[in-house]
Amino acid sequence: MLVAQALWNGAVLADSSECQEVEGNLYFPSHALRSEYFRNSETTTVCVWKGTAHYFNIVVDGKVNPDAAWYYPDTKSAADLIKGYVGFWRGVQMRRY
Repeated sequence: MLVAQALWNGAVLADSSECQEVEGNLYFPSHALRSEYFRNSETTTVCVWKGTAHYFNIVVDGKVNPDAAWYYPDTKSAADLIKGYVGFWRGVQMRRY
């Protein structure tokens, strides 16, 4: 497990000591997210070994970072480690401590 924060536009989006790292991406448990910054997106993508990813738009101070967070609600068995976890990209910074 890794301890980290996800930050964007001056806001801490998530903070946890229970992060998992998969393919170079940090995943945060969903309970570590600050829900006021997340809006559901209609976007989905498919990973052959993880399953179907669903996305969140991140909104901070009126600025929107579309599809900047993703999660797998129903992981394939190989990815069970990140079921219930959320990953970030598109300019979201990771601070490990």
